[in-house]
Amino acid sequence: MTKYYLLLIFLSFSVLLTAQQALLTGRVTDAKTGEPLIAATISLQGQGTVTNFDGFYELEADAGKHLLKASYVGYKTYETEVNLPEGGTIELNMALDPRATVLETATVTSGKFEKPLSKVTVSLEVLQPDLIENTGKVSIDEALEKLPGVTIIDGQANIRGGSGYSQGAGSRVLLLVDDIPILSADAGFPNWDDVPIENIAQVEVVKGAGSALYGSSALNGIINVRTAYAKSAPETEAAVFYTHNFSPEDERLKWWDTAPRTIGASVAHRRKMGKLDLVMGGYYLNEESYNEGAFRRTGRFNVGTRYRATDRLTIGLNANINAGETASFFYWASDTAAYQPGPNTLGGRRRLRYNIDPTVTYYDGANNRHRILSRFYNIDNENDLNQSNFSDMFYAEYQFQRRMAAADLVFTAGLVGSGTDIEAELYGDTTFTSRNLAAYAQFDKEFFGKLNASVGFRYERNVLRNPGFEYDGGTVDPSDEEEAKPVARLGLNYQAGKATFLRASWGQGYRYPTVAEKYIVTEAGALRIVPNPTLQSETGWTAELGVKQGFRISNFEGFLDFAVFRSRYFDMMEFNIVGFSFQAINIGDTQIDGFEVTAAGRGEILGLPVSLLAGYTYVDPRFEAFDTTRVPAGQDRTQGQINANNSSIDENILKYRSRHLFKLDLQADYKKASFGVETFYNSQIEAIDAAFLLFINGLRDFRERNDRGFTVVNLRGSYKLTESVKLSLLLNNLLNEAYSPRPGIMEAPRNLTMRLDFDF
Repeated sequence: MTKYYLLLIFLSFSVLLTAQQALLTGRVTDAKTGEPLIAATISLQGQGTVTNFDGFYELEADAGKHLLKASYVGYKTYETEVNLPEGGTIELNMALDPRATVLETATVTSGKFEKPLSKVTVSLEVLQPDLIENTGKVSIDEALEKLPGVTIIDGQANIRGGSGYSQGAGSRVLLLVDDIPILSADAGFPNWDDVPIENIAQVEVVKGAGSALYGSSALNGIINVRTAYAKSAPETEAAVFYTHNFSPEDERLKWWDTAPRTIGASVAHRRKMGKLDLVMGGYYLNEESYNEGAFRRTGRFNVGTRYRATDRLTIGLNANINAGETASFFYWASDTAAYQPGPNTLGGRRRLRYNIDPTVTYYDGANNRHRILSRFYNIDNENDLNQSNFSDMFYAEYQFQRRMAAADLVFTAGLVGSGTDIEAELYGDTTFTSRNLAAYAQFDKEFFGKLNASVGFRYERNVLRNPGFEYDGGTVDPSDEEEAKPVARLGLNYQAGKATFLRASWGQGYRYPTVAEKYIVTEAGALRIVPNPTLQSETGWTAELGVKQGFRISNFEGFLDFAVFRSRYFDMMEFNIVGFSFQAINIGDTQIDGFEVTAAGRGEILGLPVSLLAGYTYVDPRFEAFDTTRVPAGQDRTQGQINANNSSIDENILKYRSRHLFKLDLQADYKKASFGVETFYNSQIEAIDAAFLLFINGLRDFRERNDRGFTVVNLRGSYKLTESVKLSLLLNNLLNEAYSPRPGIMEAPRNLTMRLDFDF
């Protein structure tokens, strides 16, 4: 009988406990738009959960009075007291008000989850779509030039001097579209035209090594383009534009009778259809270049879908196709015929590129997020200079993320697999294959509501199969190469005041050489490039100390950011003269020190809405080994002597870097009109390949005449003809500056763009 009494007491106690529990449910939305807020954090009595794809949450807690909090990046925290009845259910819907401050801008790239800009542990810049539209940029690389510390040299991204110029092979900056890499398989080159600029939600740029989360090619930074998604109300945006090129200041450079022109158009449509979100976009460009014989005639179409199968499961499928033909030349005929091609340097290309991206996102019963990201990327280039190439890239990633709201901890882990198949005349007209496998993990923890810490680790393995080939300069033997390396990162961000944030970060980087860098065989004018099968991978790290200070002056708010940084690279890869040809080689170790000041803000000044983005970057990039002494007869050159011999100057400075960069964009609105000015200054690139001075006609004279760098000023104005139609005029290169961002290529003279934007 004692056992039965004990059992009865136990059951009664269990019923009592159950009766003391209550269930809280509801939905979290944007107070202005009514859009559901996905993965908003709900906390109650030391417990926590996150909302699902429809903004719903469910939380079980003890009966009684409790403080309920709902928070989401970029929104004001919602707080209220709830009284939970025993065994009862309460439904509480919460509408969060947007927090429209620059410091609260939501970002995801630094940790694969949303975090306010003020609290990230690395230097991160955000480029908004309005700024891209207002400045009339036709491709994302042109828009990125607006960001402090970022330059694009002939299509290759350079962040704070971490990259130079390598003739289109190899990138130390990883380009992502919706968190998935989209560099070309053979050369690791970003095809900027594949980024749907007509359908961008936000662009995030991480400055410094990002290999721990994103792998090889993120040695110098990350550019993550996040595309827009459908909202409650259907949206349609369209634009048409026309550009007219004026004559250059030096009439000798003008080769045309009729001024070159460019026409183009874009359209994007986004809508919800029940459980299906649909996004479509298209783009067309017909450009007659100011460079003789050069042109671009391209078209792009993209579609994105997201199907909410349940409140916990979504399935997505995005696709993009880009077709067209282009022509360009490698270097000019002379400095007095800089818009005309040098002998045998003009080449034409027909291209077809497409990518297909299936994705799956699932929240399990414990609100852990499971994601599968994948991409198939195909490139088919037909080139008339025996440089045709074909490649496939496969990418798949499984990502697990657990948010422990009560502990203010986010754990992210993942497995990544990718591979390429490459066939090209450039690489012995044979087939190369590569495989990459990686695993990563990262912990992001907040302490005391003020200190954010981030620790990450990645292990990466690369395999490259070279079948071997013969070329007119020798033989490349077959090989199966394999390499594996770990990388790690650590970051801290401390809120020292209401709007003062101190940060410190250190991150390792790693980059395996591309097929193009190791095995390319080609010619461009007088330049001959040959393979280097012994080329090794490069590694490095970036360290940074920074402070971000928010401010408010009357109705204008923004922030000032100051950062000092050091980047170290080991066995850095660069193209150099070897014998009588160019070849990618390991130039040894390098170091880049510098600092950067950024200012950004928006609000009202004298009653006018104003936005500001400005910055100054200084870098001091040096070889560890640089020796200008002559090589004694009969002795081999040291690495330092090789570096000095290949440089155009005797001073120790890495090639193709500007020490000083200044950027400014300022816009003011008045009623239906807006006016803006954009300016940037690059100090002269002091060191280039010495060989370029020998075979590019007039290059030495041009560099001596333009040894103070260049300043470019662009003006813009717009007027809203109706609520849905805007007319813009953009005058670029106002001063008609003749400038060359890399040897042998001149940028556009003064030009005027007229643009019509439609928004329905």
